[in-house]
Amino acid sequence: MQVIGGLVVIIMLPLVAHPTQPASYVFTHFETAPEDTGISSKLYAVIMSVLLSNYCLYGYDAAAHLTEETKGSDRTGPIAILTSIAIITVFGWAYNLALTFSIKNPSYLYDVNNETAGALVPAQIIYDAFYGRFHNSTGAVVFLCIIWGSFFFCGLSVTASAARVVYALSRDKGIPFSPIWRRIHPKHKVPTNAVWLCAVLSTILGIPILKLNVIFTAIISISTIGWVGSYGVPIFARLVMAEENFKPGPFYLGSRASRIICLVAFLWICYTCSAFLLPTLYPITWNTFNYAPVALGLVLSLIMLWWFLDARRWFKGPVRDLDIHNGNI
Repeated sequence: MQVIGGLVVIIMLPLVAHPTQPASYVFTHFETAPEDTGISSKLYAVIMSVLLSNYCLYGYDAAAHLTEETKGSDRTGPIAILTSIAIITVFGWAYNLALTFSIKNPSYLYDVNNETAGALVPAQIIYDAFYGRFHNSTGAVVFLCIIWGSFFFCGLSVTASAARVVYALSRDKGIPFSPIWRRIHPKHKVPTNAVWLCAVLSTILGIPILKLNVIFTAIISISTIGWVGSYGVPIFARLVMAEENFKPGPFYLGSRASRIICLVAFLWICYTCSAFLLPTLYPITWNTFNYAPVALGLVLSLIMLWWFLDARRWFKGPVRDLDIHNGNI
């Protein structure tokens, strides 16, 4: 359903918006809109422009979470991750091209007086395309419903992935009230309590977004930094690990190539995490400030405080399946 909906938007939007922007505009023009965004630096615009791809490409995280539950995960896991990246790359690139080719009035996109108050640029592009062609917004509403439907199914996937993480952590006694969250439903064989916990927390975090755009920016930034940064830990460990202590799996490019790739990946992760801490609008006010650094610092401080005061005395790391089967949890 998501693939079909995505193809409809990617193919139909440029046809509706005809005539479209020339390729020279799409691939060479910088639209900083300093009057509305407060950003005049092209370099800063480039940094901001890659945030979407940084966020979307990490959809492989869901595939990585499920490798533990698949047969032959040392092979099927990497295949699923690479396939996910390939699909997201193709569709994401096509979607961005469809949007940029379909822009009608660049100076109007960030105008606070436009139909989306200058805050929803993709929605404004779709609206301008349909209104300019048919003088009504019915088609734009249909397209936005397709996109919102994709968001909904994406939310379900993220919730399922988050529930899987909650279950794994509770299985390892890594979060409060672990016996509750690791409980498996006797009939459906899923951690129902963990799923409901993630659904409730997602709802609570999502409600303020309806009123404040800065909350959405902060949540997206924190979530991306959280899972991207988590991959930086094992990648950095691989960089500093002695070669004789590393046991390669089936997907291995050799010592020299793997270290180069790890270095590039680690530097990219550092860049990504840094970029998501930057403001997206200037001048900085209470309504434009990126609260991700504050929230991230607070969460990390609480976790470290909990670790030093309590958790380090009892948390011993992941519980092995053998221990679980023997009842030692």
